[in-house]
Amino acid sequence: MATGTVGSPSRATAGKTVLATLAAAQFLMALDSSVMNVSIATVASDVGTTVTGIQGAITAYTLVMAMFMLPGGKVGAMIGRKRAFTIGCVVYGCGSLTTALAPNLTVLLLGWSLLEGLGAALILPAVVALVALNFPTERRPTAYGLIAASAAVAIGLGPLIGGIATTYFSWRWVFAGEVAIVAVILALARHIADRPSEGRPRFDVIGAVLSATGLGLFVYGVLRTSEWGWFVPKAGAPSWLGMSASIWVMLAGVLVVWLFLLWQSRVLRRGGDPLVDPGLFANRQLSGGLIMFFLQFLVQMGVFFVVPLYLSVALGLSAIRTGVHILPLSLSLLAAASLIPKLFPRASPRLIVRLGVLSLFAGALSLAAALNADSSAAVVTIPLLLIGLGMGALASQLGAVTVSAVPDSRSAEVGGVQNTVTNLGSSIGTALAGSILIGTLTSSFLSSIEKNPAVPASVSAQASTKLAAGAPFLSDSQLSAALTKANVPPEQAQAAMQANSAARLVAVRAAVAILALVALIAMVFTGRIPNRQPGAPGADSARSNKSTKNVT
Repeated sequence: MATGTVGSPSRATAGKTVLATLAAAQFLMALDSSVMNVSIATVASDVGTTVTGIQGAITAYTLVMAMFMLPGGKVGAMIGRKRAFTIGCVVYGCGSLTTALAPNLTVLLLGWSLLEGLGAALILPAVVALVALNFPTERRPTAYGLIAASAAVAIGLGPLIGGIATTYFSWRWVFAGEVAIVAVILALARHIADRPSEGRPRFDVIGAVLSATGLGLFVYGVLRTSEWGWFVPKAGAPSWLGMSASIWVMLAGVLVVWLFLLWQSRVLRRGGDPLVDPGLFANRQLSGGLIMFFLQFLVQMGVFFVVPLYLSVALGLSAIRTGVHILPLSLSLLAAASLIPKLFPRASPRLIVRLGVLSLFAGALSLAAALNADSSAAVVTIPLLLIGLGMGALASQLGAVTVSAVPDSRSAEVGGVQNTVTNLGSSIGTALAGSILIGTLTSSFLSSIEKNPAVPASVSAQASTKLAAGAPFLSDSQLSAALTKANVPPEQAQAAMQANSAARLVAVRAAVAILALVALIAMVFTGRIPNRQPGAPGADSARSNKSTKNVT
């Protein structure tokens, strides 16, 4: 265990308990982002609202986390990481219980979006710091790898868990189960060691308001791109100066974040205690790790958005079968994240990260190439294995890379920044994949309709007008039912069915290809990842020099 920690466990079993406790907390935080995606209609019906209302609740959960992650990291530095962790778990558990019992959308928003989001904002930065405090340097890659893997596995298993619960029991049991898991985490948290905070840190209220406002605006703008468009406004969407409202909201967020950083520099110059030290970002190793985190989660969440959609809509698989076919990714990710640090403890982090990025790229590219009109669900297996290996390789290194770039006393601060960056990557990845998917689907569908002689020009023109805001990603059965209800002639209906099937395939391949391109771009930034593992000869002195030079 880490030298100098209070009540540090001395047995390996206690270390495993600490790791399992922190990983379980990380698993829960990530589970909520995907577990109800397959049950949105059912949840909406049960609480007397619309699908849009439930999607808004999911969006609000992401927003609350993004807004309060930096303040959450600071609170952990002030009151103690373990205390912040346990308080966050209590808040999160209350949110889960409220959600499980929610009779309407208002109570659902209070529990799921607000309380769970605030709990996560306290828990996630604390997890990063507590790993640094409870494990020696050489064991941190394994610990961070397993914790990162638990989050990705939760996202992968979310649709399966949600599908089983909704099909055989009730979606409410998912949140009731979270309450039980939180109770177990709190019982095991006594094994976690902490270290008293150095000095008497103060809370920067103005900085917290600026960071929450800026990050909230930016993430909200990203999340609205599916309805408003990125730059060109969709039909009926708000706009200003001919540009989509999304880009203006994002730009406003960037402006406020810039003001936040200026304020933090001012606080530091006056001898105050900033929420985040802007000097952190001058640390090449830390900034490199954060960039890689951002790009990894962009690709990761894009894959988790596109592949389940392809399996469930294009191939018509149930939520349970969709979850089963995503399992290869979760299994290979978990294997890589846990085994790489054990089998290659002294391997170069830069080399492992580069191999991981190449595996991500190869997996995404092979998936785009393998999809065709005759594809079965099995076609995704090998690509998902490669993508999982890549994610696991990155997960096994990046957590230790970012935390080892600064003294352990600043790990909570780094935890807040790191989780903010991953939140941004996740939001942009989902929005980018969704925009490319719908945009390509629309253009491909309309092109097929216009070229088909069976479809009159008047019908093509009407379709172009109605689909100006984007064609919905529909299954064959959904489109067939809609065409029958609209009394579309059989010949035109058949043409529309064929156009939709072909356009769906083109759209999925385009979205996956863009994710492959992002993975390739990530390779440019791998040079910032250190060559030596934290704790290796020469690494500590390099770290000390970086900390002295860049974090003052």
